[in-house]
Amino acid sequence: MTRPTPEPVDPANLRSLALEVIRADRFPYLATIDGDQPRLRPVSPVRTDGFTVYVANLRFYDKTAQIEANPKVELCYLDDHHNQVRLTGAAEVVTDRPLLQEIWDANPLMRQYLGTLDNPDLIVYRITPTRVRYMKEWALQYSSVPLEDTDDSADSLGRA
Repeated sequence: MTRPTPEPVDPANLRSLALEVIRADRFPYLATIDGDQPRLRPVSPVRTDGFTVYVANLRFYDKTAQIEANPKVELCYLDDHHNQVRLTGAAEVVTDRPLLQEIWDANPLMRQYLGTLDNPDLIVYRITPTRVRYMKEWALQYSSVPLEDTDDSADSLGRA
C-alpha cells in the first residue's frame, strides 16, 4: 500500500485553515491532568473568539479540581476531512460579569439547564492559547499557526 502524499500547506493560509477546523468541530476534546494521569473529554464551547475558547463547566465535575490544580490544558479539534487543530494553553475562570452575561444570553441550553447566571455550580473557563498547531490529513506533522493576525475582525467565529 502506498503512503498518501499530502498537498503542501501555504504558511500564509495556516491561520484561516486552523480557524476553519475550529468552526467545523462543535465538540472538541479537552485534555487536563489528574495527578499524573491525563484525562480527555468532549466539550461544547460556549464562545470562541479567534483561538480563545470559552467552556462552561459545573463546579462538581472532575475537570474543576484538575484545572484548579493545573490550569494547563489542550483542546483538539478535528474536521470531517481529518484536519486537526491542537490549541495548547491555560484555562482561567471568567469573572467579568458583562462577558458572562453575553455568554449567558447567547446560550439557551445554559439558561435551560442552569436557570440563572448566578447558579453557584456554573464556572466558565477562558482558554487562552500559548500555541496553536494545524495538521492537514495525512501530513503526519504539525505546522505552527500564528496566534495573531493583522485583521482580527476575521477571527471571531461568532459561535455561541
